[in-house]
Amino acid sequence: MATATVFTRASIGIEAPEVRVEVDLARGLPTFTIVGMPATSVREARDRVKSAILNVGLEFPAATRIIVNLAPAEIPKQGARFDLAIAVGILAASDQLDAGQLAQFEFYGELALAGNSQAVSGLIPALIAARQAQRTVFVPSANEAEAGYAARGNHFLVPDLAALFEHLQGHNTLAHAQTEDQPTDATNNLGDLADIIGQAQAKRALLIAAAGRHHLLFVGPPGTGKTMLAQRFLTILPTPTHHEGMQIASIKSLVETHLTPQQLTQRNLRMPHHTCSAAALVGGGSPPKPGEVSLAHHGVLFLDELAEFSRYVLDSLREPLQSGEVTISRAGYQTTYPARFQLVAALNPSPCGQFDGTLDSCRSTPDQILKYLNKLSGPLLDRIDLQVEVPRETESLRQLDGQHKPTPTSPQIRKQVVECHQRQRQRQGCLNGELAAQGVLEHSQLGKDDHRFLVEVVEKLGLSHRAFYRTLRLARTIADLDDKASVGRRHIAEALSYRSLDRLLEQLRKL
Repeated sequence: MATATVFTRASIGIEAPEVRVEVDLARGLPTFTIVGMPATSVREARDRVKSAILNVGLEFPAATRIIVNLAPAEIPKQGARFDLAIAVGILAASDQLDAGQLAQFEFYGELALAGNSQAVSGLIPALIAARQAQRTVFVPSANEAEAGYAARGNHFLVPDLAALFEHLQGHNTLAHAQTEDQPTDATNNLGDLADIIGQAQAKRALLIAAAGRHHLLFVGPPGTGKTMLAQRFLTILPTPTHHEGMQIASIKSLVETHLTPQQLTQRNLRMPHHTCSAAALVGGGSPPKPGEVSLAHHGVLFLDELAEFSRYVLDSLREPLQSGEVTISRAGYQTTYPARFQLVAALNPSPCGQFDGTLDSCRSTPDQILKYLNKLSGPLLDRIDLQVEVPRETESLRQLDGQHKPTPTSPQIRKQVVECHQRQRQRQGCLNGELAAQGVLEHSQLGKDDHRFLVEVVEKLGLSHRAFYRTLRLARTIADLDDKASVGRRHIAEALSYRSLDRLLEQLRKL
């Protein structure tokens, strides 16, 4: 009898290791066996592939012993993405296709019983790896957006098994997807920052956070616009670079199918509810899936009602905020997902939301307020660069008669952000929020007096070394917005002013 080898790829995190689908047809009792560490969804391919081959009018070698080996065996195989490769391997091993031409191809796709192809998830990492291996890929027509973006012209769209068979026989040529070269700038109709009247300091904080990729916390009573400000943060971020867009698309492809080309590469705004678990936030499950922090990669993770999250869930954010990735360990292997997101959080100053430094209008006692705020650990707050008060503004209500001064729109602010990013990348190759400690000192160019001033303030406020460097990063971004080569005392003073939660706790201690 005969053998055939077909190439495809597994999905482990955002990695796509190569898998060889080895098909052997031998004498013996008629059986159909799949080996090589297949999950249940892979073993079920036996029935899908057999029905698909028969229903498109091709010959299935039912009177032989069929063994399909998914090599290497130590890589776990999940999902139905191997159906198309297994079907092609059986057709090649039974001499219905030329097995010699298959070494230059890779096949992905689930097969319906009628033989038509179905979309599969996690395709973009495989397409990137296949392009690096200089192989042509065959993907389901439903994955057209991913193929057009990641595979470029080196691919074919497969509507069904019969059309693929005709193409490999040289009778009819399959179609290509339309190629998408650049990430898109869509922002999901999130509105414009100019829609929010007042809150000038909060808008300034959004500009600084976007300009240097800093994390941000809004503190204020209910109804002051914290959520509206956070939702519009995405509208002032620049269009993703090609590298960023490729990473965004890789993660989206793991959890979603049938995406449009515009949805594939646009930044995400993720807003998990405060009842979510740690696994939902940072990733987990079996097999491991990306969590909210990875789905917000190069985007925004908005945590509303921050103190309502459990402390355990919030503290699980500490490592991703620092390292920009999440590693999920299982007994047999590890999976690492990128998680370089911007955290924007909103917090009421007390359980009743009315504390403003005095207890006159507050229904909560100092002990209740401290218990509420102590859900936020010191190490977590150290990783948040800006703590901004969003107070009630009666003046903004008077401006609702239409006589208020026009404020900058999101496109105008985004232009400032883009220019600031260009300055930082030309100077140091990355944004200020990503600078290492030594790089912060080197690129800030602090004078001796300004350095002494910052150290004295840090000692007086009892801040950590991490907070010292984060304050300096923030001051470097403020100086970049002013187009200044060095950080001055004015920039340091403004950076230190964004510590509203520290001031709130200090007021509590005096009560």
